[in-house]
Formats: sequence, structure tokens, C-alpha cells
Amino acid sequence: MARSARVSTWLVYAPGVREHVEAARRRQTVPGIDTSSTTPLATRTDLALAREEIMRLRADRDKLQQRLRLQLGAEIEGPQRAELIARVSELEAVNRRLVAEREARNSDGRGAELRVRELEDELAAARESLRRMIRSENSR
Repeated sequence: MARSARVSTWLVYAPGVREHVEAARRRQTVPGIDTSSTTPLATRTDLALAREEIMRLRADRDKLQQRLRLQLGAEIEGPQRAELIARVSELEAVNRRLVAEREARNSDGRGAELRVRELEDELAAARESLRRMIRSENSR
């Protein structure tokens, strides 16, 4: 009765209310019908129907959760995967550019090393020439 009225059970048994509930039960009693045997059957039927409904709702919930997981997975993997592929392509292009720059710098470095050696040779020759010139001037 509390469930049908959507109130708590303590309200049904509270003093002042309980007497009215019992009086209403007595007024509903019809001679010749045993309500004690029909009430449990109705309760069992309601319980069975409620259990079936719960099972159906749980199955629906599980289906919806699975669909949501798949949808979220697709949202997470989709753009991120495309972004990662674009990022890898971009990094490969940057890597190729940097390798080319390194090779160019290495080539420039080798050229600079050759130029330094040439200049060192010229400097050594100039120094030797200067020494000879100084010696020849001093010997005169």
C-alpha cells in the first residue's frame, strides 16, 4: 500500500494513519473471496514482470554502453590517427631538409678546411720567404 501511494512505510504505520488504513481494508473485504491467497499471486506476478523489465532494461543499457564505447573509440582514433600521420609526414620532411642542410654544411666545412690548409701553406711560405729576406738583408 505504501508503494502504491508512493509514501514511506513508516507513514502507513504511524499512529492516526494506521487506523484509517485498517478501516479501509475492512471495507474492501468482500465475503466469499479469500484475499490472502490472491495477494501473493499478484505480488509474484508483479515481481516476475518487474524482473523481466529489469532484464530488458539492463540488456538495452549494455547495448547502449557498447555502442557508446565504439563511438568514443572511433572519435578518439579517427582524428588522432590522421593527425599523427600528418605529423609523421611533416617530421619526415623536416628531417630530409635538416639532412640536406647538414650535408651542405659538411661540404662547406670540408671546403673551409681545404682553404685553411692552403692559407696555412701560404702563410708558412710567406714566413719562410720573409726569413730569407731578413737573412739576406742582414748578411749584406
